[in-house]
Amino acid sequence: MSDLKCSDTSCKKQLDATYWEAQYKAKSTGWDLGQVSPPIQEYIDKITDKKKRILIPGCGNSYEAEYLLEHGFTNITVIDIAPTPVTVIKEKFKNNPNIQIVLGDFFEHQGNYDLIIEQTFFCALPPTLREKYVWKMHQLLAEDGILAGLLFNRTFDSGPPFGGSKEEYEKLFADAFDFIKMDLCDNSIAPRANSELFIELKKKSLT
Repeated sequence: MSDLKCSDTSCKKQLDATYWEAQYKAKSTGWDLGQVSPPIQEYIDKITDKKKRILIPGCGNSYEAEYLLEHGFTNITVIDIAPTPVTVIKEKFKNNPNIQIVLGDFFEHQGNYDLIIEQTFFCALPPTLREKYVWKMHQLLAEDGILAGLLFNRTFDSGPPFGGSKEEYEKLFADAFDFIKMDLCDNSIAPRANSELFIELKKKSLT
């Protein structure tokens, strides 16, 4: 995927736990909407099986997880590499048995999930990790599992966030997933209008 490499400026950043922890400490969290993203909320509202095993990687302040819990979902796992948001949400949900909160590296995480929700995690990774992301998602999903959420349908001068296009994403995910949906959102928040794609991708069987 040579066309997905990040710029020299962006690639010089060490986008590790130290970097992301510093962003939270400095409250430099421009990606944080302060609420569940409307397209993801709409998607969640259509899910009838409240026992689905759900993972949210790069969970941050976990508005999506909070919304899931409020609506009766009982098997949620969230993971983030930065200690600050993990500490906050552990306190917030400390008496709730329906959520597991993990401090750690997504690429080292093990599990088996029916649904993985993508919300500003993909765009936070250097594009050189995108192929690794695709196959890690494939590994973590159960048979017929779904990856659903939002990807930016625009580019940025530097990142994070790192953007892309529908055409790039179609090439990136094609070997590992069947495409149920990859469409421009019509209910994004105003600052992201016409710049988000909603994806619903089904894990391919490779056997």
